[in-house]
Amino acid sequence: MDKRSLPMFTRRSLMLTSAMLAGGAAMGGLAKGAAAQAKDMDMWYWGEQELPGLQKYVNDSVAKYKAATVKPMLQDTAVVISQFQTAAAAGNAPDVQYLWNGIYHMESVWLGYLRGLNSLVKPDVLAASNPTLLSHFGGDVYRTGWYPLPMFWCYNKTLFEKAGLDPEAPPKTWDELLVACDKLKSSGVEALGGGIQDGYWSEWYITHALPQQLDSFGEAVELFIGDRDFREPKYHEHWVKLEELKTKGFLNKDMSSLELYPGIDLVVAGKLGIGQSIGTRMPADSKATGGKIGYMTMPVFGKGKLAATPVVDVQGLGISKDAEDPAAAAAFLEFLQSPDQLKAFWEATSWLPSNTTFDASVIQDPSVRGLWENWGLKPNISNVTNLVPGQFYERAAIPTGQQIVAGAMTGEQAGELAANTAKEWKEFNPDMVENYRKWVKDLSSPT
Repeated sequence: MDKRSLPMFTRRSLMLTSAMLAGGAAMGGLAKGAAAQAKDMDMWYWGEQELPGLQKYVNDSVAKYKAATVKPMLQDTAVVISQFQTAAAAGNAPDVQYLWNGIYHMESVWLGYLRGLNSLVKPDVLAASNPTLLSHFGGDVYRTGWYPLPMFWCYNKTLFEKAGLDPEAPPKTWDELLVACDKLKSSGVEALGGGIQDGYWSEWYITHALPQQLDSFGEAVELFIGDRDFREPKYHEHWVKLEELKTKGFLNKDMSSLELYPGIDLVVAGKLGIGQSIGTRMPADSKATGGKIGYMTMPVFGKGKLAATPVVDVQGLGISKDAEDPAAAAAFLEFLQSPDQLKAFWEATSWLPSNTTFDASVIQDPSVRGLWENWGLKPNISNVTNLVPGQFYERAAIPTGQQIVAGAMTGEQAGELAANTAKEWKEFNPDMVENYRKWVKDLSSPT
C-alpha cells in the first residue's frame, strides 16, 4: 500500500470518534503557558504520514522564519481532530493548526474554535493558496491551502494499445466507456475496478460520480441532510451505472476481496485497464510504468453543471481562536505561500504545493506536470464526500458500493438506503442540520 496516502483514509473514523477521544487525549506538555511571549507561536500539523519529506520542510521553514519563533509539533493521525478540539475547549489551542477539508474542519468552525482569514490573510495570497469552496462559511474562509490531492480515473496506456484503443484519447462519455471496457475485456484483460473491501473505492466512486447530476455542492449537502431525496432517479443514477458495470461483467472478479491500494496496483501492473487513483501516487506509478499511466475525469453520464469537472482535494492550515497574535500567525501562513517556500516544498517532498502561482517548470515528469496543469490550474471541484455526516458515510456511502459490486444490491436500492439514512440522521441531529443549511449558502456556487 502506498505510504503517501494511507492515513487520509482513516480521517472519517477519526472525526466520528473525536468526541470520545477528546476526553482522554494526552495534552501534557502541549498547552501554551500563560506567560508565553507574543510572537512565540505553536504550530500543530499532520502530513508526513502521507507525504514523506513534509516534516523536514516544516522544520526548515520555521528555522528560516525570523519574524517569530514557531514551534512545530507533528500530530499522530489518531488525534489530529480530537487533540485540537480538546485544546481549543480548554483555551489552549495552538496558533496554527493543520486542517483536513470540509466537515473535518467545519465542525471546529461551528464550535467557534477557528478564526476567519478574510481579515487576516492578504486576499490574493488566500485565493492563490486554493483553500477550496469547502473552507467557506458565513462569508468567511477558514483555511489556507497547503498541498493538493488531485483525484482521477487512471488507466494503463499499454493495455489500451493492446485493446485497439487510443491511449491518448480516453473515453469521455459513458457510452464510450462501455465500448472501451468491452474492447479491454475482449483483449483478455479485466476492464475496470480496483479493490473495495475496505470501502474507500466506494467513497471515491461517489466523489467522481455523484457530482455529475449536481449543479452545486449546496445541492449535495441538501441530499446528505435529507432536504433532497436520493430516491429521485437522477440522485441515485451513479449507483445504477455501477450496477451496469457489474451486470456487464466489466468489474474485476476479485474486487470485493481487495483493498483500495492493491486494486490500484493492478492498473500499474498491467492487470486491470481502468481504475481510480490519487495524485500523490502519480510520480511513482508513472516511473514504474515508463509514463504509461494515463488520467481522466470519470466519463460523463449526467447532466449537472459539475459533470466532467476535475476533482482536487486540498489539505490546509488555519488559525485558532486562541492565537495570541492572529496577525503574526497570518504573516507566517503568508510566508509559507511565498515563491521561495513553494519551491522548498517541492524540493523537500517531491510533491506540489496547492498554490496556483507555483512555478511548475521544475516538474520533470510530463505526467505529473500535466496533472497539475489540467487539474490544479483549471476549474475544479473538491471532494464531495468531505461534506457527508459521519452516519451517512458509514451506513450509506461505504456499503452501497460494496453491496452493488457484490451483486447484493441494485442502484435503486442504494438510493433507498441513502434516503432512509439521511432522514434518520436529520431527525436526530437538528442542530447540525441548521449548521449544514447555513453552509449551503456558501456552497451554492458552481465550483
